[in-house]
Amino acid sequence: MKNNSASASGQPIRASEALRKKLAKLGLRSSVDLVVHLPLRYEDETRITLIAKAPSGVPVQVEATVVSSEIQFRPRRQLVVWVEDESGQLCMRFFNFYPNQRATLVPGACIRFFGEIRDGFFGAEMVHPRFAKASAETPLPQTLTPVYPTTAGVAQSALRKLIVQAIETADLQETLPPELDAALSLPSFAEAVRVLHFPPAGATQEALEARTHPAWQRVKFEEVLAQQFSLRRAYLARRQRGAPALRCKGELAHRLLAALPFALTGAQTRASNEIVADLAQPYPMQRLLQGDVGSGKTIVAALAACHAIEACWQAALMAPTEILAEQHYQKLRGWLEPLGVNVLWLAGSLKASQKKEQQAKAAAGAQLIVGTHALIQEGVDFAKLGLAIVDEQHRFGVQQRLALRQKGGNPHQLMMSATPIPRTLAMSYYADLDVSVLDELPPGRTPVRTRLVSVGRRGEVISFLERQAAENRQAYWVCPLIEESEALQLQTALETYEQLQTELPQCRIGLVHGRLKTDEKQATMAAFLAGEIDVLVATTVIEVGVDVPNASLMVIEHAERFGLSQLHQLRGRVGRGSESSDCVLLYAQPLSQLARQRLKIIFENTDGFEIARQDLQLRGPGEFIGSRQSGVPLLRYADLEADADLVEKARILAEQLLREAPERVERHLARWLGGREELLKS
Repeated sequence: MKNNSASASGQPIRASEALRKKLAKLGLRSSVDLVVHLPLRYEDETRITLIAKAPSGVPVQVEATVVSSEIQFRPRRQLVVWVEDESGQLCMRFFNFYPNQRATLVPGACIRFFGEIRDGFFGAEMVHPRFAKASAETPLPQTLTPVYPTTAGVAQSALRKLIVQAIETADLQETLPPELDAALSLPSFAEAVRVLHFPPAGATQEALEARTHPAWQRVKFEEVLAQQFSLRRAYLARRQRGAPALRCKGELAHRLLAALPFALTGAQTRASNEIVADLAQPYPMQRLLQGDVGSGKTIVAALAACHAIEACWQAALMAPTEILAEQHYQKLRGWLEPLGVNVLWLAGSLKASQKKEQQAKAAAGAQLIVGTHALIQEGVDFAKLGLAIVDEQHRFGVQQRLALRQKGGNPHQLMMSATPIPRTLAMSYYADLDVSVLDELPPGRTPVRTRLVSVGRRGEVISFLERQAAENRQAYWVCPLIEESEALQLQTALETYEQLQTELPQCRIGLVHGRLKTDEKQATMAAFLAGEIDVLVATTVIEVGVDVPNASLMVIEHAERFGLSQLHQLRGRVGRGSESSDCVLLYAQPLSQLARQRLKIIFENTDGFEIARQDLQLRGPGEFIGSRQSGVPLLRYADLEADADLVEKARILAEQLLREAPERVERHLARWLGGREELLKS
């Protein structure tokens, strides 16, 4: 099996040391790496176009005679070559050129040029076209020419030569059982890569570049299958690790439910039952709890903590910001302390003596510890950690999430996210997790009206805010993140705070931002919750976790600077009470195309899952999920939206082959990941 895997991952590339180093930048280290290094696009060199009939801005090939060739020095040093065919003349311009190129481009030479014709200062021209000597006897290629992703110092011709060698020497045998391979109704792997590297006569440029050709379908399926194998293996490996089986009668959870002033939704009950079943197993739970803004994830986490605590283990909850962690702490404390549970607060802003005292309590067995990154710092130990809860998990890096788990040996882990993950993304990037979805909102949540307003009408927004305050309703005014500069963001918030104090003298204006001391932030938030502040001016520190039912207006300044997820999160801060609520998106012109698309999506949609789906389309999976956060190798060829059916097939097939043909799985992974499975999150 070892030899099979080594064969599948290919032999080292035979090239000079200098070239191998450049190829390594492209991730190309073996013959199989070259086989699956597929073209970005194709060029059509199978025909000649007359100069007079060549369209502008489209790659074409012309065959022409050199009329003149000279080096010019204005506006910069360049080689200018005039050529002609029977239909007209064309200028060729080279800013970087070598003596051998100039020696080829001499008057009278017959040359084939390939490039895009554009309008230049002296008329139609090609800049840096590819060219080669030609004659009436020089045959035209019969097939499309592949163009590969490359790096400085690696020419297309060199790559093509290496790929031809790799196709001849690499192991291209099927990794799928014959019956499954036949059931796919697609070309074999070997046939697919040959078609893509050496398109047959008649293969259309459109089908190959749109990646709808059957050969592309096979390659995309193989790639997705490799990812599914990796993720499912990680999932199964976790199940081999021991974890405390947190079994109890559920009395503490029942007491909490009985004390709540509301009933759980069906989705909350279902998710809670799934978590309780996981906690009872002797292997670690790895569950993602995702739901839209306001879907009630915190109470589900509280019920999970109750089961850990009743089973005589500790629970810890880590949140990315102090305001969010503080909100969780206050809410959990209000729910659980009356039931006899001691809830501990641990954050970086605590004084050294307080921090030391809280750390000692955690080490002595405090039942529930809530905090920020402070939970994973050196010096923090848990007596008996059975459940680690990570809120807004995508905001933490892989190592940060691992650090909390490692603090307790091997506890169960519940990750929460209010940024819904589209189903295709979850299937592909979270195949090693179990996922619970809160897909219904608690009763009493009112829809939020979204309004797009130009900054030129800012005065109207202030008047509207004044009327809201007169009716004893509260509002947020959020200032933008400017070039990720906390100092600039703070300045914007201070200026807005002062301006609103001047324009709304009868309103009580509050201010909260990241640089305030913890007790100042807590006091401001407590005053806002108590109705002692009418308008809270804030930076994005209030993006998640803040729950003030009487707040019915959210104003987001320079909304065009925010991402869709942020806009949806901020909008979710209002509409939490019985009154109708509004979210005003103040934007400044001119809007970029991307900003215009984002504002259109947020204006037309309130469903977080639909917003996430469209966000995925806009940004692609790499940006949406963040490769740093996920640790999962990104797909090069498959498109999660367009190829959702392939992801589903691969997911089902991966589980079957892991059970029935592990040696084939090894060979498939060697071909596609080349032993680089350490990229996977742990």
